[in-house]
Amino acid sequence: MEMVREAAKRIHPYVHRTAVSTCRTINRIAGCELFFKCEQLQKVGAFKFRGACNAVMKLSDVEAQRGVLTHSSGNHAQALALAANLRGIRAHVVMPEDSSIVKRQAVEDYGAVVVTCAPVLAARESTAAEVQRTTGATFIPPYDHVDIIAGQGTAALELLEDVPGLDAVVAPVGGGGLISGTCVVVDALTPSARVFAGEPLGADDAAQSKQAGVLVPQTSPNTIADGLRTSLGELTWPYVRDYVEDVITVDEDQIVHAMRLLWERAKLLVEPSASVALAAVLDDRFRQIKRFNRIGVILSGGNVDLNHLPW
Repeated sequence: MEMVREAAKRIHPYVHRTAVSTCRTINRIAGCELFFKCEQLQKVGAFKFRGACNAVMKLSDVEAQRGVLTHSSGNHAQALALAANLRGIRAHVVMPEDSSIVKRQAVEDYGAVVVTCAPVLAARESTAAEVQRTTGATFIPPYDHVDIIAGQGTAALELLEDVPGLDAVVAPVGGGGLISGTCVVVDALTPSARVFAGEPLGADDAAQSKQAGVLVPQTSPNTIADGLRTSLGELTWPYVRDYVEDVITVDEDQIVHAMRLLWERAKLLVEPSASVALAAVLDDRFRQIKRFNRIGVILSGGNVDLNHLPW
């Protein structure tokens, strides 16, 4: 928890303290009070800036001079690019060929060098290794890194400071950086609250891992929630295993329905990955677990390609 508090101080000059929003209509549908932590309003349009900023600003001057490197489908790419730009250092970003055009353009606009690769994890990792070999840049992974986890945890820290007395907190899970940081904060500040993860059925490695009790790698993910197609990491899996109450999987129709609700009724422009958290709350399985009156829902981002909306 101390690392999260240190991260909050380190990134304070650079990040937005995002709003917490409510919607009476969605509350009525859910049958409880929902408090939406609006990370789509964060810089680069996603919570990812918190972790990337923490990791970049924590680098020594010697490390920073060599630049930074990552592989990402979009939001972490933008986050690292901006954080590097703010520190005045070079960023190299390996992106899958099928990445959102909107996200790639944003990465380039922040000044990063983009290197494309095949849309599979092995290609991302091998391409990143080659870039690191030729540049000497410090590799900062999208989620499986202690400084990334600490930075992402600051979103939950702000949520619990602004809305005390929550019964549960729900966040989407992909690589696991956000849910891991959330677990750290909730366990420290509100141990009576439960933490739940929302996950697409088409990319359900976290749910499979939770059920099996061992880390199950992601294979052939197929979901509109492009930010959640990655596998859990070695550092993030133990948080899901030990602190997440349950992983609620939702199908594509549920994700789109939740996204439309947030756009149309709450006026919150979020991307499909963020909508997964609300979709999980509205799922029958979640409602049957226990009656929760006050639930914090972390909306992870809002980088939507408006030329390819799901409706």
